[in-house]
Amino acid sequence: MKTKKLLFFTLTLLCITFVANAQRGVRIGYIDMEYILENVPEYKEASIQLNGKVQRWKKDIEKKNDAVELLKINLSTERVLLTTELIEEREEDIKILEDEMLKYQQDRFVPNGDLFIQRRQLVQPIQDQVFNIVQEIAENKKYDFIFDKSADIVMLFAAERHDISDMVLRSINRTAKRKEINTKKEKKELEKREDLSLEEDKAVTEREQAVEDKKNERELLMEERKRVRDSVRAVKKAEYDARRQMLLDERQRKKDSIAEARANKLNGTPTNNEGDGGDENGDGNNDNGTKED
Repeated sequence: MKTKKLLFFTLTLLCITFVANAQRGVRIGYIDMEYILENVPEYKEASIQLNGKVQRWKKDIEKKNDAVELLKINLSTERVLLTTELIEEREEDIKILEDEMLKYQQDRFVPNGDLFIQRRQLVQPIQDQVFNIVQEIAENKKYDFIFDKSADIVMLFAAERHDISDMVLRSINRTAKRKEINTKKEKKELEKREDLSLEEDKAVTEREQAVEDKKNERELLMEERKRVRDSVRAVKKAEYDARRQMLLDERQRKKDSIAEARANKLNGTPTNNEGDGGDENGDGNNDNGTKED
């Protein structure tokens, strides 16, 4: 009797569980790996550095190609003047440089070249972190399937409410902030922030971003005011320096004129104010007031 009751209870429990799962349905979510990568600061900085390296590689290839083309032009121009042995030697040199350029290009840009390897090294740690976070979210939130929107899976439609990319980003940023914590106060603030829901955290982030934008706007305004103020000061200083220089030049001209007059007087040379045979007053009288004969 007890066995029958136990069997009946077990069957009833299984039926209830089956019905509950059927009513709940399959829960599906997705992430956008490209979106996540674009919003991870470490990835963005490393991508900028890698892009700079790629540009340097391309310039190196262009230089090598220019050198080869120059040798070809020179050979074409001088071919009639060269012996067969010299022509073959130069053609061999060109072939060596072309092979070196091709090898350099392949080492950098083929599917398994340096670019592919370094991009994989750049993305792999974040992909591993995302994978672990997705596993944790799937277990905690009871997801049955989570897809990557940016992968090869064709998603003809995906409701935004199923997108958990921001949830993954939040976990990544939370991990990064934990590493930066130095004080207990910062730890408490982080724990308080972690207790918020995704929507609440989004709202707080938006408010923080708005405050940061206003701060940046004020800083830009202050910089513009300072630039205008410095510009006005520079103009006024230039005008002051010009007037000062003009006064100094005028003063120097007067000094030079007086010095020249004194020098002429000592040398017995008439000054510009003296008439022929007259005194400085030009009235023909000497210093005693008597008229000269």
